[in-house]
Amino acid sequence: MVDSILSFVRFVFKYKNGLVDKIMFYVSMICAAIVIFNVGYVTDPTLGTLLGKTIHYLFFVLFFMIALRESSSIYALKKIAVEHYSGLFILIYFIFILIARFARIDALSVFSREQWIYLGIYIIFIAELSKSTLFFDNFYFNPTILFVISFLVLILIGTVLLMLPRTTIEAPLSFVDALFMATSAVCITGLSVADISTNFSMFGQTVIIVLIQVGGLGIMTFTGFFGYFFSGGFSFKNQLMFGEILGENKVASVIKTLLTMIFITLLFEFLGALLIFSTLERVNFPNMGSMIFFSIFHSISSFCNAGFSILSGGITNDAYKFNYPFQLALSSLFILGGLGFGIVLNFYTYIKESIFLWYHRLITKKKYKHKAWSFSFNSKLVLLCNAIIIVVATLFFYFLERKNTLSLEKGLDGEWATSFFMANAARSAGYNSIDLSFVGAPTIFLIMLLMWIGASPGSTGGGVKVTTVALSFINIISLAKGKEYIEIFKRRIAGESVNKAFAIILLSFIVVGLSFFVLIFTDPDKSMKDLLFESLSAYTTCGLSLGITPSLSMGGKLIIVVTMLVGRVGMLTLLVAFIKNTTRRNIIFPEEKILF
Repeated sequence: MVDSILSFVRFVFKYKNGLVDKIMFYVSMICAAIVIFNVGYVTDPTLGTLLGKTIHYLFFVLFFMIALRESSSIYALKKIAVEHYSGLFILIYFIFILIARFARIDALSVFSREQWIYLGIYIIFIAELSKSTLFFDNFYFNPTILFVISFLVLILIGTVLLMLPRTTIEAPLSFVDALFMATSAVCITGLSVADISTNFSMFGQTVIIVLIQVGGLGIMTFTGFFGYFFSGGFSFKNQLMFGEILGENKVASVIKTLLTMIFITLLFEFLGALLIFSTLERVNFPNMGSMIFFSIFHSISSFCNAGFSILSGGITNDAYKFNYPFQLALSSLFILGGLGFGIVLNFYTYIKESIFLWYHRLITKKKYKHKAWSFSFNSKLVLLCNAIIIVVATLFFYFLERKNTLSLEKGLDGEWATSFFMANAARSAGYNSIDLSFVGAPTIFLIMLLMWIGASPGSTGGGVKVTTVALSFINIISLAKGKEYIEIFKRRIAGESVNKAFAIILLSFIVVGLSFFVLIFTDPDKSMKDLLFESLSAYTTCGLSLGITPSLSMGGKLIIVVTMLVGRVGMLTLLVAFIKNTTRRNIIFPEEKILF
């Protein structure tokens, strides 16, 4: 009898493993839905208590199912394979939570809260969902279209979650307001029609920050990461698709690039949270947990250049307006996030190699041989452009506002710190430490110009990108000199890059102009300056506003939603996705020159 059972188990987990995964997926999905229903919808205490007990039982059921599946699979295969690592990790997590809840150890008391049970259930759901999302071998999607669809799906999920009654403290959000907030979070914009600091519950704020994190890196990046981690590998077709999405030319480097991107992002956000935590004052928080959540929220929001804050009034809050170390901590994060993944990876590699070098010099006394590190051409160009923008924008902001809003700051150091913060936040981060209603008209124009320029390519920032603007200016100078090609750092720039730069600039004018034109009809009561500022902020995913966002009409909010999505995905990307001609004709027509 026992031998028959073991033979059946071996058969199931060797040849019918997909069926077992489907069962686990549907069970975990039901459990996750119950958690969402309890946390976000249930307001009746009796029903909440009942569902709380049900969730506890489901926690144990999932634990038992995971343990049974992993042990049976290991027995069937006669070894611990790569796909078992994630299951064993989940089992360790479950055992740790059970010890924290029943051992009554003071040091582990924080892990006995309900949130850790919810997290465990969602870890399993994400694990099972990730195994199901690597379905690209069955049919083909244009990676660009799949990229756009992923954003739409994430926005829809966020909208549903933000409409739940317990997302807000007062009245639930309407569909349009929830759609607006979800789009702003996923597109890492920061425009808000509701005050998340006072009207959003802890659950609602958590939904916002998760949408920012996933939207900042891209849902396909997270899908690929979890899919690889929980399924144990990629097929060749998956690697080709993710290589195109990540911009990685070498198929063999796709997995490494994906894992490195996730690791570096989480590392810098963790270090940023520690830095922010060190600048906070304990008196402003009810408990230590609030300080930790505050630090994590603003670290993720800053690194992703989202601009959301759980401070009442944002950075202009009286308790933080003059906390210049806090502002500089935020600045360092959104500048790093705005540099782009490639530059951050360069810095990470340089710092890591330097630490190893000094470790061997001072501790082991051995000669440490390491590869020579140098910036690539694109890295040099991006760093140079950013350095120029940071210095020039800070100087301009200081001299334009030193007799106006900066006169309210504390001392000369405060004036320069605020100038530095605002000059960089205006490019994409969306934070403001001064009230924009009181800045002068020249400063408003400067902020709009900085929003339009934006951050670096391949970053979480928006705008047309600094390299696009730099390439356009250099092309104008080259034309004035009579040169046929653009030369930078002893390299000749490809004509395709120049064409793309001017296309991006022209498309930005078209989209912003069209959005502004329609807003004039949907919100005729607003000034044209405010509407233009709003349209530009939405397209560049900056998030700064002159205060009209909550009072926009329903039509105006929907226009801004579309503008944010187009700005995040990129108008040129959308055109390439839907009208690209895949068939090439080997025909060359006679050349003609256009009169200018």
